[in-house]
Amino acid sequence: MSGPGDVPSAYLDRLRPVCLGLPETYEEPAWVGTRWRIRSRTFAHVRTVGPDHQTATDRAATGDDPLCVLTFRSPGDEIAGLLAAGLPFYSPGWGADVVGMALDDATDWTEVAELLTESYCVLAPRKLVALVDRPG
Repeated sequence: MSGPGDVPSAYLDRLRPVCLGLPETYEEPAWVGTRWRIRSRTFAHVRTVGPDHQTATDRAATGDDPLCVLTFRSPGDEIAGLLAAGLPFYSPGWGADVVGMALDDATDWTEVAELLTESYCVLAPRKLVALVDRPG
């Protein structure tokens, strides 16, 4: 199983400012990888999976090499569109509003920032969502 420190620092350096820039969020090690939370709810989780250490749901995103994956929440009206696009998006198979995304050199980090902001807004209390500058 991968450990909390398995995520490349370059990815964490891109994800941290977005996630920690949202009201009342915090970062913590997860059982594997790193997660960001609003109160006690996880709105983003990043970890590395490989062919020998992955859940059945991660197989949709991985091949024979280790791959970094991000899971996040998505509003119901956007999930079908993300999943229909195919990779890098996939269904982790748990939670009706959870989407997985494979991260690699071609990742659009502007899109990731928008997706993470929306994920936060799915779980945060309305008074905190009102403080967020959401993409148009």
